[in-house]
Amino acid sequence: MSNKEGSGGFRKRKHDNFPHNQRREGKDVNSSSPVMLAFKSFQQELDARHDKYERLVKLSRDITVESKRTIFLLHRITSAPDMEEILTESEIKLDGVRQKILQVAQELSGEDMHQFHRAITTGLQEYVEAVSFQHFIKTRSLISMDEINKQLIFTTEDNGKENKTSCSDAQDKQFGTWRLKITPVDYLLGVADLTGELMRMCINSVGNGDIDTPFEVSQFLRHVYDGFSFIGNTGPYEVSKKLYTLKQSLAKVENACYALKVRGSEIPKHMLADVFSVKTEMIDQEEGIS
Repeated sequence: MSNKEGSGGFRKRKHDNFPHNQRREGKDVNSSSPVMLAFKSFQQELDARHDKYERLVKLSRDITVESKRTIFLLHRITSAPDMEEILTESEIKLDGVRQKILQVAQELSGEDMHQFHRAITTGLQEYVEAVSFQHFIKTRSLISMDEINKQLIFTTEDNGKENKTSCSDAQDKQFGTWRLKITPVDYLLGVADLTGELMRMCINSVGNGDIDTPFEVSQFLRHVYDGFSFIGNTGPYEVSKKLYTLKQSLAKVENACYALKVRGSEIPKHMLADVFSVKTEMIDQEEGIS
């Protein structure tokens, strides 16, 4: 009977069988032992890594905000009388964003970028979106990942003046040089987000009576969609997820181009935006039903 006593309750832990005065207390641990010293160094390393991660998250948030402001500024180009003035102002804003990216590069100096990639990926994607949007407005083409990375090579002189350049190895010895490379995933996700901004620019252009921009945007989006289709399901999950949104943007622009081509001659310019909005609402309703 005594052997079965307590079988229905909790089992006693082993150290409960020892008298209280024989238990090892924390104060008896030697703080100068090699094990304790090793764990203290682990603690300091983890705390430093956590603090660095939080600083990178804050910088990424600042990059995202400033990049969005640049995109909003570039959307004014469809109605602004002086396009060059807005492009110049957007370049100044992007230079400010690159200074934030310089701080990210300095934080990642000597570190494995992929360990902190999750902290900065949102900001880098938004920066790619802003830069590619500006590049499309200027050239009606897509900026390459190499071109973006060339803009993210920085040198800092001894007096603290920061410059953006592509230095030789001899100059690297005289100046502190930092580089941050956009990963292919960040580039693809940024370009995927660009398609939504181009669709909005198409809407604004139609509202201002510009019937050429929608056809240029439609052709460009078709090429981008074809490129993403080649990736298919072999790419990262985020890329395949944004492919659906890209397809939506392309469909809206193509339907607008269809309406402009068929009915453009009979619709006054100031009513084109209304026709475009109706077509967009019909597409959204069809997608909701399906």
